[in-house]
Amino acid sequence: MAFHKLLVDDFYDASFSLLAIHCRLEDYRLAYLLNKHLELNLERKPQDLDYNYFDAAFSIYEWENKKFDTVWNLVSNICKKEEAALQSSGSLFENSTTVTRTFNLLPELKTVDYLIKVSNEHRHFNEKHILNKIQTIPQVITAYSVDVDQIKSKDHLIFD
Repeated sequence: MAFHKLLVDDFYDASFSLLAIHCRLEDYRLAYLLNKHLELNLERKPQDLDYNYFDAAFSIYEWENKKFDTVWNLVSNICKKEEAALQSSGSLFENSTTVTRTFNLLPELKTVDYLIKVSNEHRHFNEKHILNKIQTIPQVITAYSVDVDQIKSKDHLIFD
């Protein structure tokens, strides 16, 4: 009897482009600047991306361009969370210390601050032009395209 194994990657449709942004701004300020320079209308979604198994929440902005049938997402790649450190000091008085833990939406891109996902079925999207416009924003350190095929945690990019 022959067994057939189906892999999730066989059904994965990469009909989107992924851009990485290095920038130390807060998410709302970057969304404002992207709206201004790229003529977008990104709005923060009511719910952050919350992964229970990560215990982390990532801010997400979205804009659906009905004219070009394109969905733009700006999502934070870094979530910093303060937790109480569990250590015994051996004294009667409580010495509480906190530890900051860092979580990444895409662990393969630990140094990237923000990701822009542009979903477009027909790929009518000038990636080079958009990257040039993003790099003209003075607060942005750099921006570049990411090869989606090299990312192992593609399932973290499903926002619906």
